[in-house]
Amino acid sequence: MRKRIVAGNWKMNTSQPEGIELVKSVIEKSIVVPKAIELVIIPPFTHLSEIVKLSKGTSVKVGAQNCAEWSKGAYTGEVSAAMISSIGATHVVIGHSERREFFNEDNKMLYRKIKQAHESNLIPIYCCGEKLKERESGNFFEVVEKQISESLFELSKEQMLQVVIAYEPVWAIGTGKNATSQQAQDMHAFIRFTLAKKFGKDIADSISILYGGSCKPSNAEEIFARPDVDGGLIGGASLVADDFITIAQSF
Repeated sequence: MRKRIVAGNWKMNTSQPEGIELVKSVIEKSIVVPKAIELVIIPPFTHLSEIVKLSKGTSVKVGAQNCAEWSKGAYTGEVSAAMISSIGATHVVIGHSERREFFNEDNKMLYRKIKQAHESNLIPIYCCGEKLKERESGNFFEVVEKQISESLFELSKEQMLQVVIAYEPVWAIGTGKNATSQQAQDMHAFIRFTLAKKFGKDIADSISILYGGSCKPSNAEEIFARPDVDGGLIGGASLVADDFITIAQSF
């Protein structure tokens, strides 16, 4: 059975004291979440070490929002996967739509980041998804297929099993347009089909694919009920402990 995951991406929000209070609240309230659901908190880098300490011994895992494509060196401002792993984090987001758009990260760079994550025993949460013009032009499947093939197809089957995928319909985030649960299911099923062609059906059926398109308490239950949706990469709603926990209870 595929792992059910609800991951909270805080993005560039909260001071360290605010983040500590938020994660304490999430940990306290997480007692009502079924043990089969994996919770992952993904705070800013400045919070990581303290939040790892707070989450130790709980069911809550901690991840980083990004990592460098290099293992070490003269790369001022970068943070390596090994550094992230060394403080006890377990996950790292790779290729978020905001990283692609604002920092020009391409698929080949993201492959190198995934390799770094694997070498440091981190689980990459690899993001893919199409923009509005790509959705409206009708070539959204081709866009996502290219993102998947160029960043993941050089991995071995064993490495692929250590990847979580998050589908982000970029056109439905902050645009006033909404993706339906059927649209989410259609893309998740297509991603799984694409993986099956390369890695085989057994591998594809074992990989968790999360939905990352403005998932909130009001729509999580409908989206999570779809057969190929295995959880969510939650943005704004993860900044409110009650909302995040409600989403995690929506399976």
